Parts: sequence; structure tokens; C-alpha cells
Amino acid sequence: MPVTNYSTNQEFFVDMQRCIGCKACEMACAECETNGHESMIHVNYVDRAVTIQTTVQVCMHCDDPACANVCPADAISKDEFGVVHTANTSRCIGCSNCVMACPFGVPKKNEAYDLMMKCNMCYDRTSAGKKPMCATVCPTQALFYGTRAEMAMMRPNSTPVNNFIFGNENVSTKVNIMMPKGSTVLRVD
Repeated sequence: MPVTNYSTNQEFFVDMQRCIGCKACEMACAECETNGHESMIHVNYVDRAVTIQTTVQVCMHCDDPACANVCPADAISKDEFGVVHTANTSRCIGCSNCVMACPFGVPKKNEAYDLMMKCNMCYDRTSAGKKPMCATVCPTQALFYGTRAEMAMMRPNSTPVNNFIFGNENVSTKVNIMMPKGSTVLRVD
């Protein structure tokens, strides 16, 4: 298979229905040296007392990132490929504005470093045509990095969603959440 890069139509897909809570994605992410051996992806239990259902929390790489928009130090940037990068260590002042502004609750302030940290879609890998670490180790392909055509063949009964409504705000993202076909309703104003 030829090496691809961001100029292709590779996308990130998250299918919560397939997550088994194994946390292999967290372990793989923590192995990355570029994020200080901290995991930038998080597996959370929905309601541990009554279900084993888990969810994956990863940066959605918003088209108009609230985290970058509220950063007073311009420490957070979005590149031409739509990747919203973690805070620039030389600029971040640790104010946590980004943490409070993200509608998905993704950025986390690492108190030990007094720095915001979040997923940058394994930019060191994906910019070289490789898949993000989390997607390479997911045994159920709850995390998948590939084309929409590949995803459509793999999950014919699911629809990728990358537009979300928070109050009156429409948030478009680079990352797609897989939903069962027919489960999403378009809002008409």
C-alpha cells in the first residue's frame, strides 16, 4: 500500500458502539514521546454501576476551535490540514481558558507542567503518512483512520457525523463519530 499524507482524504472515525474499554489506545498514546508519555486520549465509563459501556474522548479538531479562540497567549494553533495542535510550551500560560471553552471537554491542564495538553492526531505520524497510534492498536476498530469509502464498506449500517449542535452553536469537526443509520436528525431552523 502506498504511503499517504494529509493531501489525501484520510479521516479519523470513532465508533463508541465498538469500544470495549480495553484502554489499548491510552497505552499506545502514552508511549509517544512528543506528549511526555501522557495519554491524550481517554476512555471513560458511562455509568460503571449499571453498565460496562465505555466512551472514548479524543480531540475533535474543530473547524473553528474554541480552545484556540479563547487562548490569550495564542499558544494553540490549527494548521492547514485541520489539526488543532496542543499548546505551544513556550507560549502557554496555564490559564485553562481552553479547558473551559471546549464543548467536548477535551483539553486537560497538566498541573505538573502548568500546561494544556491534548491530542494532536499524532501529527508526527500522520504527517508522514502513518496512522495515529491509538487507531493502530484498537482491537475492535472503534478508532479508525482511513477514507470515508473504507468506513462505508466496514460499517454499512452506520453514518459518520462531524457536525454537532451545542445550544445555538453548530460545531464542525475533523473527527467523525459513527452513529447507527437513521439515528441522527437534521435540525431545520
